[in-house]
Amino acid sequence: MSDDRNSPPDVLKDEPSQQSSFVTTAPPYLPPQIVTMMNESTPTTEQPAPILDPTSNKRPFNIANAIKKVTTKDGWLGDYDFGWLCMPSLPFMRNKRARAPPFYAIDQQLPLMLAIICGLQHSLAMLAGLITPPIIFASALNLDGPTSSYMISASLISCGILSLVQMSRLHLGGRFYLGTGLITVVGTSFATLSTAFSIFAAMYKNGTCPTITNADGTTTQGPCPDAFGYLLGTSMVCSFLEMGLSFVPPTRLRKIFPPLVTGTVILMIGASLIGSSGVLNWGGGSNDCSSRPTTGIFELCPTIFAPRPLPWGSAQFLGLGFLSFVAIILTEIFGSPFLKNASIIVGLVVGCIVAGAAGYIDGSSITTAPKITFLWVHTFKIRVYPQAILPMLAVYISLAMEAIGDIAASADASRVAVDGPEFDSRIQGGVLADGVGGFLSALFTNPPLSIFAQNNGVWTRRDRFILAAALSFGVGDLLVPTWYAHLFDGVHNPSAGLQGLLDSITIILETPFLAAGIVAVLLNGILPREDPRARAIEMADPEGQDNGVDHGQEHESADEKDKGRM
Repeated sequence: MSDDRNSPPDVLKDEPSQQSSFVTTAPPYLPPQIVTMMNESTPTTEQPAPILDPTSNKRPFNIANAIKKVTTKDGWLGDYDFGWLCMPSLPFMRNKRARAPPFYAIDQQLPLMLAIICGLQHSLAMLAGLITPPIIFASALNLDGPTSSYMISASLISCGILSLVQMSRLHLGGRFYLGTGLITVVGTSFATLSTAFSIFAAMYKNGTCPTITNADGTTTQGPCPDAFGYLLGTSMVCSFLEMGLSFVPPTRLRKIFPPLVTGTVILMIGASLIGSSGVLNWGGGSNDCSSRPTTGIFELCPTIFAPRPLPWGSAQFLGLGFLSFVAIILTEIFGSPFLKNASIIVGLVVGCIVAGAAGYIDGSSITTAPKITFLWVHTFKIRVYPQAILPMLAVYISLAMEAIGDIAASADASRVAVDGPEFDSRIQGGVLADGVGGFLSALFTNPPLSIFAQNNGVWTRRDRFILAAALSFGVGDLLVPTWYAHLFDGVHNPSAGLQGLLDSITIILETPFLAAGIVAVLLNGILPREDPRARAIEMADPEGQDNGVDHGQEHESADEKDKGRM
């Protein structure tokens, strides 16, 4: 079919529809593509007209342009509506519709202030996902505070360096590239965690890692930095598999690993993390304290040496976790577009502030941490663990498939082709950079770094957020049935009626499908929906129609619509 995307709006060609459709009446001044978007919420079989691709105004870099950029108001602020980006969505303000900000295409000139804010926006969206894996690894191997702090710093530094490689799209010659050329950031893959836990457990079992026998006969897993070194070395060797997969045609890869397969794998990765780490940490800790022993240093969580240790599953721990969860929900409802993309960080900050004020946080690790650090301040003995080779090869296959989905999402949000030779070259470059990143990350003392989906939430979020939250509670109940068993232990001598009420609440919370269903219903009811009609009218506003849809709102790309017509 011909590509009409570069035609003016008044000469767009509508393809004939094979079936009749129901089209909502729209104001006559709206262009055809806006009418199509207004009808997205109504049943229709009409093939929509393609929207225009935003044009690029890329200019060659020179000193004069750079000086003008940093010395003029237009270079710093442009005409962007910063009020839309920073204004909270409060109930009494929802009828005041701001002008829809423009969409900026690849290589298009952005005001410096907007570029800084949007860069910070993407960084905050991915920050929680970058610091969580090293914390979990350090906890699983019982590493000390300074080593844990270094692992977090190394993760942040490595992700920044390798994200530059992914976004650069270096031409290697012929049809091969390194990187995607999109806003595809990298981070420590959560797919590695569940496999790593099994590897670490095997090392403790066969004596590679030390196990300490206490005076009372109980055993405790000792610190084992060597296990992390084995993971790094094995990851380095297995990364060549993903590099090789990058030279397989992406269409063939998608045929072998369709979304049905990759979605199932990713779902199970998330479920295993919920059961082995997420729920346990919410209850007080994922170490030996989660089994509630009656003696030893893990009698209380996280240990008896903590500032305010408590038994695992105490209401105080559950309340702190729930407070962070509520803070995330409130940010999603009332926060500005900027804050919504950092909602996870907001939840963490709120929880940490309350925990610190209540005396749960030991600040010594913060006060003793170095002000500046870099890679290789701590090192690990990089070696290959033969038993882990096959599991890590499977991890890299999963990472390649995950990368394809993330690249497609980023391409769609960037309004570039999501099919054809250009898209295939982005897939090839992204998967190759993913494999190279896995090799380099081991040298940077990090487990495999791969393309991250966290910052895709900058573009779409509501349904994914509801599904993830509901599944977290439901799968958490399924994998850790005692999650809420001790919630009301602090209630002493309740009456028969109160005891019956507490038992009823506990039963509901411990029933997986009830917990997931309640969370899904509540979030679906309170999280605001985007009105496609209001969005379409905003797009038609002469003051804001420069490039169509604003950054931060959901849309369906013209390429995706074209693909549906083929």
